[in-house]
Amino acid sequence: MVDIKGDIHKAAEKVHDATEKVGGLLDEAEAGKIPGTKGHHPISAVIGTALTGGMKNAGTKGYLAAYIKELEDNPLRTKMLTAGTLAGTQELVASWLAKDRNKHGNYFTARVPKMAAYGSLVSAPLGHFLIWALQKAFKGRTSLRSKILQILVSNLIIAPIQNSVYLVAMALIAGARTYHQVRATVKVGFWKVMRVSWITSPICLAFAQKFLPDQLWIPFFNIVSFIIGTYINTITKKKRLAALRKKHFGDDRRSNAGDMRPGRPDDYPPPGMGGNPPY
Repeated sequence: MVDIKGDIHKAAEKVHDATEKVGGLLDEAEAGKIPGTKGHHPISAVIGTALTGGMKNAGTKGYLAAYIKELEDNPLRTKMLTAGTLAGTQELVASWLAKDRNKHGNYFTARVPKMAAYGSLVSAPLGHFLIWALQKAFKGRTSLRSKILQILVSNLIIAPIQNSVYLVAMALIAGARTYHQVRATVKVGFWKVMRVSWITSPICLAFAQKFLPDQLWIPFFNIVSFIIGTYINTITKKKRLAALRKKHFGDDRRSNAGDMRPGRPDDYPPPGMGGNPPY
């Protein structure tokens, strides 16, 4: 027979131990035993310790070390999970910031799982292969000329491939079903996305060349993409909502972000641009 009381007691003990451990870390942070934390954001110190393992164990313990180990052991799977999570979260956060709800009044629209699927099943494998090919082509070449050439190849070959695939996927997610609809979306959005890529990609790639190991390039690009994509996606959604309100209520209707009514995704035209994909 299952000992329910015993299981509950053991669980309570584990929670108690974890609480004491967190409390101890907070006390250390307040007392300044963790360098650079005395009197400044002890919660941040605890989060940083959990991520990195603390000053003594930096690089060997913590969630970041565990993530890097997973990248080394299972690179494609880890990148797929990362890209899928970030893409779905990006859509959800942008919907919340823009007050873009579905017909049921929820921010978790049908686009959220579709974006997660795109990030995991399309963007991550494509980025994994293209960045692998780029790194292999320039392996062992560390001169300034090689680094500049690597940036040019990334911007003139890799970025157009990824951006084209991205726009096709966004058109399909937005409801395009014919070749002409998909082609029109790519034609309208391609140079807009490329301009963003050409501004951010050289900076990000130069940073990765200087400071990051090869296995962290894709996650780093994904995080940059998440930040830029969330901003652009939010602006795009707000513009669509404003156009929709103008269409239904005319120019005289004024509404701030708090007054926005739930929008229906089916009423919106396909977006001209969304999040910038990983480079």
